[in-house]
Amino acid sequence: MPTGTTSDPIHHSFAAPPFERATVVDAMRMGVVSCPPDTSLRDVARTMATYRIHCVVVAEVADGAPLGVIADIDIVAAAGGSPDAPAGTLARTEPITVPPDDSLAHAAQLMAEHEVTHLVVVQPQSRHPVGVLSALDIAGALAWDGT
Repeated sequence: MPTGTTSDPIHHSFAAPPFERATVVDAMRMGVVSCPPDTSLRDVARTMATYRIHCVVVAEVADGAPLGVIADIDIVAAAGGSPDAPAGTLARTEPITVPPDDSLAHAAQLMAEHEVTHLVVVQPQSRHPVGVLSALDIAGALAWDGT
């Protein structure tokens, strides 16, 4: 169960532990928007635009295991190519995973080390994706720390 919740999104307040004690689950977005590796660039772009999200996880159909992450910048980079190019070849970023109970500070360190803006949050036992943590989520937790 998350310990942090968005309490007043209009005024951008965030009720959560101080950043130094916050965990991934305190800031992450629950749920994963994913697609199979054979999904076209156009369909991935349509999904991002429809749901106003910045990444889609490319996952195995059978078990949901994450294979890659297509970020908005990957769509931009591929836009000059074929709109039918498969997601499995467009995912320039391997999925960097993190458990929900990991610290936000460690998650930020992972993003910096791997030069990515999204981490796939997975259940430790099953490795099944349960959410996404973005750089903006970390920025929000840091910005509204203690307010």
